[in-house]
Amino acid sequence: MLNIPQTLAQEFSLKKHQIDNTLELFSEGATIPFIARYRKERTGSLDETQLREILERFTYLTELEDRKKFILEAVENQGKLTEELQAKIEACLLKNELEDLYLPFKPKRRTRATMAKEKGLEPLAELIASLNLPKAPIIPLQEAASKYISEEKGVKTVDEALQGASDILAEIVSEKAEYRAYLREYLMNKGVFVSSVKDDYPEGSTKFEMYRNFREKVTEIKPHNILALFRGESKEVGVLKVDLEFDEDFVLTYLEAQEIKTKTSEVRKFYQVMIKDAFNRLMKTSLISEVRSNCKAYADLESIQTFEANLRELLLSPPAGMKPTIAIDPGFRTGCKVSVLSETGQFCEYQTIFPHQSQKQRQEAANTIKTLIKKYKIELIAIGNGTAGRETDEFIGEVLTQIETKPIKVMVNESGASIYSASEVAIAEFGDLDLTVRGAISIGRRLQDPLAELVKIDPKSIGVGQYQHDVDQKLLKKKLDETVESCVNYVGVELNTASKELLTFVSGITPTIAQNIIIYRNDQGVFKNRKELLKVAKLGPKAFQQAAGFLRIRDGANPLDNTAVHPESYKVVETIAADVGVPLKTISQGSEKLQSVDLKKYVTDTVGIPTLKDIIRELEKPGRDPRAEFKYATFKAGINEISDLSEGMELEGIVTNVVNFGAFVDVGVHQDGLVHISQLADQFVDDPNKFVKVGQVVKVRVLEVNEKLKRIGLSMRL
Repeated sequence: MLNIPQTLAQEFSLKKHQIDNTLELFSEGATIPFIARYRKERTGSLDETQLREILERFTYLTELEDRKKFILEAVENQGKLTEELQAKIEACLLKNELEDLYLPFKPKRRTRATMAKEKGLEPLAELIASLNLPKAPIIPLQEAASKYISEEKGVKTVDEALQGASDILAEIVSEKAEYRAYLREYLMNKGVFVSSVKDDYPEGSTKFEMYRNFREKVTEIKPHNILALFRGESKEVGVLKVDLEFDEDFVLTYLEAQEIKTKTSEVRKFYQVMIKDAFNRLMKTSLISEVRSNCKAYADLESIQTFEANLRELLLSPPAGMKPTIAIDPGFRTGCKVSVLSETGQFCEYQTIFPHQSQKQRQEAANTIKTLIKKYKIELIAIGNGTAGRETDEFIGEVLTQIETKPIKVMVNESGASIYSASEVAIAEFGDLDLTVRGAISIGRRLQDPLAELVKIDPKSIGVGQYQHDVDQKLLKKKLDETVESCVNYVGVELNTASKELLTFVSGITPTIAQNIIIYRNDQGVFKNRKELLKVAKLGPKAFQQAAGFLRIRDGANPLDNTAVHPESYKVVETIAADVGVPLKTISQGSEKLQSVDLKKYVTDTVGIPTLKDIIRELEKPGRDPRAEFKYATFKAGINEISDLSEGMELEGIVTNVVNFGAFVDVGVHQDGLVHISQLADQFVDDPNKFVKVGQVVKVRVLEVNEKLKRIGLSMRL
């Protein structure tokens, strides 16, 4: 059987002790963010991506080994386990190859072959197989088969006997692992996906028009094309007919060359018919399904990785800062819901204004906004980018020209705000408020701190995915949860203001512990130091070890509690501070002295050079937010609808989604435009993610406007 740690070391080109230590940490319950940040000495500074890949491969190989044990036992119980078969099974590294080896021994429902065996035709099949040899005797098949005619067993004619023998041999051929592996590879390399639109849908009547006469090699088809084909073919849509074409004559020629050994024409013809039946009836459908499944898995993974990258960029969007904020959920007929948030994101009050009804109501709305700005010393105004968003943006712009101290006005992507407003989380926070008011609060908070607010929303509802409803939902959830966890721990969490939802993604903290932290905070007041966490119900030493370094306490008793320095390293820091003659409270002001420290002096059994370097970097900028500087786009005045756009127009916009075939950009007209991959740069672009990121402010030129289909073509080329 496999030595899994040794196999992993070889596959990842790592030293065995790195793998051993990493697996040991996983077995101890350590999280990936914790291992990557605080156990660099043990892993050789493996990053989160490497750690996740190792864990996934370890899980795969562990499941593979468990399956091998089951298969070996099952075949042995049948008395059919040979040394050769055992060696092949034990050497397997892929699940589908393992299943190919097990296929001939797998319990089956009644097949044509099993029914033929029940009729006593297995000896006839064995006889015919013995005639398929270069020097085999010549025995007429009709004569051989006539001996197996039996009314009692249900074999009435010679042809029925020969057909039964053929069924037995066809099943044997179809289950040969080497044939299935070869043909699977052939279909993957030479197969062509072909699609057509069903007759019920005339030209121009479906969004799957590009797939009306579509042909693409399996090796060259793009992930988004695979998902689009399969969606168009699905029962829910039912627009497309999708086939996998390949040279069937080549396949049959290959199988005949492998199987037919005799020169006797009668036996050769029998085998040719049998092989054609074996492929068409027993192999073709399952092999095509496997190829489609492999392509789907590849497309799922590519799309999920794109979703992950977009989600990471969105979650790590620069925060505008915790400042007094007016948040507006725009609307025409029902008015704009205006919520006021404090500098800590606390809800203060709300008003409903009607700036888009009459001139009188517009003036009243302006007065309300000016009053709120003055009353709460507002520094930020967040405006949702949905219906009436651009009109509301222009209205607020007019109001700001009438006052001296002008808050920063920002259009905020409100995707998912309505999902949040109706969620249990929102009801728990603001059960007495209207849905639209809750939505406005979410819009304002995601401007103040996108990460803290967006973790409350199912990532699939944020609008940065590609075919997210068509991919493997279990894998999608796993990967998106990992991304959120990674982002939350990368930034760190303010312990005394964090919501339960945000705390849940901190390393080592379960939903129950997160709730207990909130309860403790409400009962006992703010946390004064990290050690106090140990007083929280169910938060024991293990959870404390995993979580403490990612939780921050601003203005706490110990300045190190507002850094990413783990409590287990406090003594080392105190020693360094004493040695350089800088008080702990002002350690960040001693940058030059810290740079000159000989780190080797402070190496211990548990703290090595990698950790010491991290500590010095953190001490130079304690509590620093690692996210980029806040920037926002300015939409062009007077451009509110698609009808306002014209070819050649140059605009500023915000990237809202990056997909395999380009990027979508919000230019302020309630419909995102597409910058196709060919228009992203004045050079060849193989991966849009290398050129644009979600949340990036970009300059674009309008290439095409189709009001009927609500399509906008944009370019970022000079």
